[in-house]
Amino acid sequence: QVHVEESGGGLVQDGGSLRRSCVASGRNFSIYARGWFRQAPGKEREFVATHRWSGTTYAESVKGRFTISRDSAWNTGYLQMNSLKPEDTAVYYCAVGRTGWTTWGDYDFFGQGTRVTVSS
Repeated sequence: QVHVEESGGGLVQDGGSLRRSCVASGRNFSIYARGWFRQAPGKEREFVATHRWSGTTYAESVKGRFTISRDSAWNTGYLQMNSLKPEDTAVYYCAVGRTGWTTWGDYDFFGQGTRVTVSS
């Protein structure tokens, strides 16, 4: 089993920045993909950003504003969110797995989610 711990949510003003962290811990499981998803009030969960051994991709709505990164061992991942907008308000989730791309079901383990609120 892998435990996924998230941190870094909160309240920020329009145009502000936040950095989300995602720490995966556990034995006998190799992580090669980490994705970020979000769910806004009244909306379906959507893909935000992901990276795996073969590359990185972002949703069009966050491209140029959000940056995904990780440590060399894939244990810790980060989502740097700049130029935040009110429409970025959502619960953000981290997902990890041996593989994965833009679909929630691609991943094996998930964080508890953390709310990000952007005030106008």
